[in-house]
Amino acid sequence: MPDEETLHRSPLDHVHQTLGARMVEFGGWEMPVWYPAGTLAEHEACRTSAALFDVSHLGTLEFDGPTAFDDLQQVFSNDLRRVTHGRAQYTHLLDQGGSVVDDVIIWWLDDERFWVLPNASNTEAVESALPGCTDLRPERALIALQGPRARQVLASLSAEAAAVKRFGVSAFEWEHGAGLIAGTGYTGEDGVEIAVPSAVAPALWEILMTAGAEPAGLGARDTLRLEAGLPLHGHELGPGISPLEAGLGWVVGWDKETFRGREALMAQRELGVGRRLTGLAVEGRRP
Repeated sequence: MPDEETLHRSPLDHVHQTLGARMVEFGGWEMPVWYPAGTLAEHEACRTSAALFDVSHLGTLEFDGPTAFDDLQQVFSNDLRRVTHGRAQYTHLLDQGGSVVDDVIIWWLDDERFWVLPNASNTEAVESALPGCTDLRPERALIALQGPRARQVLASLSAEAAAVKRFGVSAFEWEHGAGLIAGTGYTGEDGVEIAVPSAVAPALWEILMTAGAEPAGLGARDTLRLEAGLPLHGHELGPGISPLEAGLGWVVGWDKETFRGREALMAQRELGVGRRLTGLAVEGRRP
């Protein structure tokens, strides 16, 4: 575990401290695990209203150029031909044995420009698979606004941003400049993820809180994704676990001629999996 001096800090770190957040180490970053209202209240806010998460610890790798599309097709499991620019796609980076090195979201910004968003602790592994990419994490903040009222809250900032479609990606303008927004998230609710320059992130957070969003931490992110049946790398995904074993065969572009781990997955599909991820409902407070 990194010591306190080597932990990365979000551009919103001072905001979290001011709000009384309980801060913990996560993926080499110091991030809020909960605020004074507590994880259950934050979970409920996301399910019934709107919750605000700092996800600036996630990687942001910009990959562009005339061969960017083909290069991504050969690296990641999903098939980018299923979408087009202005769309986002969930996909996996596999090892040669078919295990999930990381699960990522790709934002296809325009014809030859992509953002790849890996998990915090896996950013270097994904970066090494994409020679020539640029790590934008030091200069931007990433905020997830999730819940049934998320778009209503967002409309107070920008009607243009609030209109982004689910898994759509677009640029938007607001009083402090420009940003990028995607109709994505990992809570099981409708919502968006917003990228803005680090310097204006506190202003964005304040506007969204004033409009009715409740701050929520890593604890609620975990309970929400568990309730929605969404896998987390390092738990339901990781070394020795393939997309097929995790029940995520739809994340594989089976018609693609090549991608890392394809031969191993094809063999596993032919033979059948020996184990399969299954969700369990248990009594009591703890999953």
